[in-house]
Amino acid sequence: MSLLDAVAARLADLRLRPKRNTPLSRRGWWRLGGPADLYVELPSPDALAATLALAHEHSLPITVLGNGSNLLVADAGVRGIVVKLTGDFRTSTLQDGPQGPEVVAGGGLYDAVLLKRLDDAGVSGLGCLAGVPGTVGGAVRMNAGTHLGELGDRVREVEVALPDGTLARLTPADIRFSYRRAHLPAGAIVTRAWLRIETDPTTVASDREKVRHHLDRRKATQPLDQPSCGSTFKNPTGDAAGRLIDISGLKGHRIGGAQISEKHANFIVNTGGATAMNVYDLICLARRTVHDQHGVALEPEVHAIGDWPEGSWPLHSLS
Repeated sequence: MSLLDAVAARLADLRLRPKRNTPLSRRGWWRLGGPADLYVELPSPDALAATLALAHEHSLPITVLGNGSNLLVADAGVRGIVVKLTGDFRTSTLQDGPQGPEVVAGGGLYDAVLLKRLDDAGVSGLGCLAGVPGTVGGAVRMNAGTHLGELGDRVREVEVALPDGTLARLTPADIRFSYRRAHLPAGAIVTRAWLRIETDPTTVASDREKVRHHLDRRKATQPLDQPSCGSTFKNPTGDAAGRLIDISGLKGHRIGGAQISEKHANFIVNTGGATAMNVYDLICLARRTVHDQHGVALEPEVHAIGDWPEGSWPLHSLS
């Protein structure tokens, strides 16, 4: 019995349902990439703690899948254990916090579900997540946002599970949020977040209108009908990545089944049969071309996971 088979058997003894060699192409928004050595959905903090302990015991890497919306999965797949937070990690509770009304949201809760729950409750404040196709944990990790704001501005506290299975509470001062980035401890998994919300009826009505306009504009300008990860690059200060790629003449450019969208140049879409390496090559082409023509070094917003060829990530310096 291999090590991963043995670990899978121990997880099964905990009444979990681990799966070996699970295709991730069906779980990611790009619809590409290879399999996970071992995939398991974790419905509770106890299940997470037990999995972390096993991984630590056998020196196995752990990768959190989230919603798979912002991940570029290597064609060779992902080594070790890939986990998805479910069950208890998808709860949300409204409460009065020390800084005012807030929602406590599980790290595995989908952003869209959280926004729907808040809207149904007649509260707002997290419009920055409108149209962001991820989970609360992923949104914290990348300080997700739109022109309506950034999640870090709404965070009061975050709970993370550390690789040794212990839990830690972090404040915004600990995390040091910046544009599309949160400074979390290495290997930390976001399990819960305390997020400030709005309850004033006038503010809620205004927020709803802003979100509606944002979603209408998103539908009109983004290729939502094709597999992609959303924005491929972070916007450089004072400019837009899509504009720079567009004026560089790359809109519509293809490599294999991957294409720089004809609708929005900061989206790389899978037109059918794209590989992760096709997407990677387009990312490198866009960065090099924009840098050569405009002197701007674009930084990817997408996160690469898995067994990539040596030297692929982080991307090479353009200087």
